[in-house]
Amino acid sequence: MTNPVPPRDRTDQPWRSEGAPPPPPSSQGGGRKMPGGWGRLLLTALLVYLVANLVLSLFNGDDEPTVAYTEFGKQVSAGNVSKIYSKGDAIQGQLKKEAKVPDGDEKYTKFTTQRPSFADDDLWAELIKDDVTVTAEPVVQQRSFLVNLLISLAPMLLLVLLWVFVARRMSRGGPGGAMGGFGRKPPPKPVELEGAKRTTFADVAGIDEVEGELDDVVDFLKNPGEYRKMGARMPGGVLLAGPPGTGKTLLARAVAGEAGVPFFSASASEFIEMIVGVGAGRVRELFAEARKVAPAIVFIDEIDTIGRARGGGSGMGGHDEREQTLNQILTEMDGFSGSEGVVVLAATNRPDVLDPALTRPGRFDRIVHVSPPDKGGREAILKIHTRPVPLADDVDLAAIARATPGMTGADLANLANEGALLAVKRKRDKVGQAELSDALEKVQLGAERPLVMPDEERRRTAYHESGHALLGMVQPGADPVRKVTIVPRGRALGVTLSTPDADKYAYTEEYLRGRIIGALGGMAAEQIVYGVVTTGAESDLEQVTNLARGMVGRWGMSDKVGRLTAIPADAQQAYGLSAAPATLDTVDAEMRRIVDECYADACRLLREHREKLDSLAAALLADETLDEAEAYRAAGVHRLEKPHILP
Repeated sequence: MTNPVPPRDRTDQPWRSEGAPPPPPSSQGGGRKMPGGWGRLLLTALLVYLVANLVLSLFNGDDEPTVAYTEFGKQVSAGNVSKIYSKGDAIQGQLKKEAKVPDGDEKYTKFTTQRPSFADDDLWAELIKDDVTVTAEPVVQQRSFLVNLLISLAPMLLLVLLWVFVARRMSRGGPGGAMGGFGRKPPPKPVELEGAKRTTFADVAGIDEVEGELDDVVDFLKNPGEYRKMGARMPGGVLLAGPPGTGKTLLARAVAGEAGVPFFSASASEFIEMIVGVGAGRVRELFAEARKVAPAIVFIDEIDTIGRARGGGSGMGGHDEREQTLNQILTEMDGFSGSEGVVVLAATNRPDVLDPALTRPGRFDRIVHVSPPDKGGREAILKIHTRPVPLADDVDLAAIARATPGMTGADLANLANEGALLAVKRKRDKVGQAELSDALEKVQLGAERPLVMPDEERRRTAYHESGHALLGMVQPGADPVRKVTIVPRGRALGVTLSTPDADKYAYTEEYLRGRIIGALGGMAAEQIVYGVVTTGAESDLEQVTNLARGMVGRWGMSDKVGRLTAIPADAQQAYGLSAAPATLDTVDAEMRRIVDECYADACRLLREHREKLDSLAAALLADETLDEAEAYRAAGVHRLEKPHILP
């Protein structure tokens, strides 16, 4: 097992890298200058300071009123003064009872006043007579200069903190990307830890022909001088096209690991933001980082997200975010931006929808098709995915590979993992053949459902599955029946599994008709036995419709439609835009003809082998699940060791 690609440090950096040297220390800092300079900050801070002082002085002035000296004398004569403090001619005091300010509605208990220098009263005698305390400390305690300073500086400090936050966000970028961070310098990239094992071709199996095409890229990255002597240039890009799970991403990492060059990986959808221009900026940053450590490999997964053909009306005048991002990728790959030494690998499941400017020579020079592995490839893939799994001695990976035609590398990895999970649940020390077989059933047939069906429903399901199985047994060249069950699995009440003995790559009309007859066997069995049709044939009819549509509209197996493609292979394309209405009517009529003929054949065959149908249904009702040998024995059909396989 290989180590995963290192995680990203920040979400606004849409790529990961491995095998790249660490950035120099000087690249860790830096950023944009403060717009307007620090002078604007100081000027704003001074303004805030003055306003704060003005506000504080207004509040401080309301703490104690200034009263006339005559008012003070009246309060002394009335014996209403409790204590005073005098400094020079300034007097502060506190009343015993609240008094009203003359000519006003305000009341006060603490006050200040000023004794006139010409006053000739006997103030001291009056104070002593009324037992007024003359204190050595001010009656009204004023805040210290430091406290006043801190209070007045508080708004300015908040402003400075806000300004610093904005400055850092500008220099480093925020979580919202380049626009969310008001622009930013390309950040340092995550680097794989030293000594971590990188993926190589030893970790890839089942697609040897694809490895051969990528060997040229590896050799060019290792020995660029030899190719330059012959006038050869490095491939600009390699497009890996194939169904999901076939190992396209693994191949890209293996190329970088085999060549020993830095590897940058990103998903195309991670470049796209709602704000136009962000994706193009991220593409520039990615290629700039790759050029610093060239030769390097840039891998873009699911490139059809942004690489779809332009001009289809999906954008707004050609200036939307997706098209700007695509234009930037085209610019980076055409060689004019100094991207020499950077090989671009991309993966897609839909190469037919890509823009022609992206797939032309000079950008993606090669299109490598990655197909599901054959039997030998599946066995090799199973060996790789079972390396960390302790296997029992009875495990036969070759037998499992034979039983898994059409499975991709991801499917086989999931199969090995499901087997290990079953072994843990069953408290086994090693994964045996039984665990892998049960895991294969779960993957192919679905998980069992604890559903209790009525006896009549259960009997109808047994005849339905027996109809599928029996037609697969009696038709020449049909795929052998591997397992029949009436145990509910997934969405189905029962499942019949048929797989070929060897991988097939081309199908004849006779074989496809046999597939349709087998798929209609369940409905035909219910019609013959019960005289009714139920909803249990929904998935069967979907399969029949797809096969008949392909035979008539795509593969030229109808004389009336002719040898042409009337229906697009792309299911997302509008059905009515592919051919004239009269042609589509003919396609529908021919589809109905083929399906009706196949249904008549299915009913005829089941009537001819009614005894075998009843016997197989009775065995299913008794045992619920029959494997290959048990199913053929119950139906009384001889299983040929080497059945006739159509080319």
